Amino acid sequence: MKSSFQPLKARFQDSLIEAGIDEAGRGCLAGPVVAAAVIFPPNFNDPELNDSKKLTATQREKICERIKSNAFAWAIGVIDNVLIDEINILQATYQAMHDAIDQLSQKPELLLVDGNRFKPYPGIPFRCFIKGDGRFQSIAAASILAKTHRDALMQEMHLKYPCYGWDQNKGYPTKFHRQAIKKNGISPLHRISFQLLPPLSLFD
Repeated sequence: MKSSFQPLKARFQDSLIEAGIDEAGRGCLAGPVVAAAVIFPPNFNDPELNDSKKLTATQREKICERIKSNAFAWAIGVIDNVLIDEINILQATYQAMHDAIDQLSQKPELLLVDGNRFKPYPGIPFRCFIKGDGRFQSIAAASILAKTHRDALMQEMHLKYPCYGWDQNKGYPTKFHRQAIKKNGISPLHRISFQLLPPLSLFD
């Protein structure tokens, strides 16, 4: 059977320094939202790069190291659950993205952002791409860095709060996670502004 995977584009355009931007953990019930920014050399190409959701954890870890060693610049922004509850998840996602851009050792001239909305970053134009992590290598790389970093954080948090199964669900709203919240209550890492428990009938 022929593979449906299409190689990702190396660049959107050729004249400006591009940074791919993506996030991980926006839909979780606990833990931070994490964003990453990646600038690749103009001639960089890795045929194994893909949307992080389409890769296994082992594949992500392997590719993550190649991203870090080959990128001109990369950075990660982390916004914790407390600030998420204060400013809402959308604004927290933008803040994580801006924090990642702030930390880049090289200033990009164009931002390629996964999704359909973005809060403009001062002095740098941007383009949004729905499912951009399946279109451009820099966005896919950012999705992989953000996901691997956040997964590692949730693995650490699992050691402190093992009852929620964060080593498996990474804070996403699985049935097990919500049943654990119902049984044990919330932890200091849960996002209290989210609907942590569904209607009771879903537990029946």
